[in-house]
Amino acid sequence: MLTSLQNSLVKQIRKLHSAKERNKQRLFLLEGTHLLEEACAVGYPLDTVCCTLQWQITHPQLWEVVCNQCDRVEVVSPEVLTAIATTVNPDGIVAMAQRDAQPTTIPFSGLVLALETVQDPGNLGTMIRTAAAAGASGLWLSEDSVDLDNPKVLRASAGQWFRLNMAVSEDLKATVQQSQQAGMQVIATLPTADLTYWQVDWRKPSLILLGNEGAGLSADLAALADIQVKIPLNPGVESLNVGITAALMLYEAQRQKMSQ
Repeated sequence: MLTSLQNSLVKQIRKLHSAKERNKQRLFLLEGTHLLEEACAVGYPLDTVCCTLQWQITHPQLWEVVCNQCDRVEVVSPEVLTAIATTVNPDGIVAMAQRDAQPTTIPFSGLVLALETVQDPGNLGTMIRTAAAAGASGLWLSEDSVDLDNPKVLRASAGQWFRLNMAVSEDLKATVQQSQQAGMQVIATLPTADLTYWQVDWRKPSLILLGNEGAGLSADLAALADIQVKIPLNPGVESLNVGITAALMLYEAQRQKMSQ
């Protein structure tokens, strides 16, 4: 059992709390039983798994699956588990997983989100969860957004992180243009738009553009949109949370497809 906070593995995992180290080591953290269950369910490659003895005893079946799916397993003391976790009250298990372990292809078809400069990990995780639930084809994220594998993003996705095709676009404008060339309609939300979001034919292949929580979409990206829509708001209400905005359009698209 690992009990020392000075152990080299413990130090390595603690470094993964920072985005810089996750990028350097090409590893990220999975915390909690539910995320491990979801990772194992889809066969996502795990590098190292650390758990407490109590967790091992309580989850014998998952422990067996984890042992067969990762390179290294370690039983650690509760103090070590607390030190390597980013959460205040970890539930007994933390794992390191490989970045870019599975190649992702986002199709230029169906319903896709394209997110520009999204900074809040809770918002991104919520949109991932909602997009997966609504049957979206994938999600593009601009390079200047919060990391896809930020621990808070993974937790907010409620495990759906593993079930949605996602990729970081080095040039989101070019990605949008490629989508258009492939026949997708590009839809942006702007408060000055004439159409409401339910007046769009969402049965067509669609790319939804959503911007930063405070500044919204950049003018360059907004100008690329084939269709601009608004979400009606009562007087005095300036805007909606970006995650709510995404959910409204994703489920309007699903509603239209189901009613065909």
